[in-house]
Amino acid sequence: MTIESETGRPQAHGLQRNGPQTNEAATGPREDEPAFLTDTRASYDAIAADYAGMFRAYLEAKPLDRATLAAFAELVEGRVVEVGSGPGETTAYLDGRGVDISGIDLSPAMVALARRTFPGLRFDEGSMTALDLDDGSLGGLVAWYSVIHVPPAQRPAVYAEFHRVLAPGGYLLMGFQVGHEPVRHTEGFGHEISLDFHRLMPEQVAEQLESAGFEVRARMVREAEPGEKTPQAHLLARRLS
Repeated sequence: MTIESETGRPQAHGLQRNGPQTNEAATGPREDEPAFLTDTRASYDAIAADYAGMFRAYLEAKPLDRATLAAFAELVEGRVVEVGSGPGETTAYLDGRGVDISGIDLSPAMVALARRTFPGLRFDEGSMTALDLDDGSLGGLVAWYSVIHVPPAQRPAVYAEFHRVLAPGGYLLMGFQVGHEPVRHTEGFGHEISLDFHRLMPEQVAEQLESAGFEVRARMVREAEPGEKTPQAHLLARRLS
């Protein structure tokens, strides 16, 4: 199966200086790194330019997605980070609505591309499994179609990491495809890749977030739109004390 059929998402306010320069070719495994992180990084490094072109301005055709993001922008206060920010479209959309936001992505090529496309925003390389952020330092965190690459066994630890970096009362916004079965992509835009997409059930995600110390405030499931294969879910949660 090719990645072109996965169309749910591509994935301080104002001018910010970007962090250290990123090596776009740094696709090899890191020391003691889980295989899924190595595969995800290498796959997105390979397809970054084509992927960004396909999903450029993707929100223009998705009014319900824009509404979810706008509600988050209205509710959140303080610094926000998007994890799995990809080419930066969602980060830039929220920035345009007054959110003090920056992006973090596993793929050096995606980070470099986002920096070139949105030079007024900050994008850094990093992993949602071990965020280089202080405890309680964020008012909000966005995981817009990025947790879908995390295997089930690792997902509770990722939610715990989200809880760690959010301040009490901070908001978490997630987007994901709905379903049970994972899908593996071995080809994307003419490149050989190894990328797993995990469909998620909103009820299970909500239960795991509650176990991690969140209160689920809203959930929305919309039907698949043209070009999408599954329903899409948005979930808004808030960190308890």
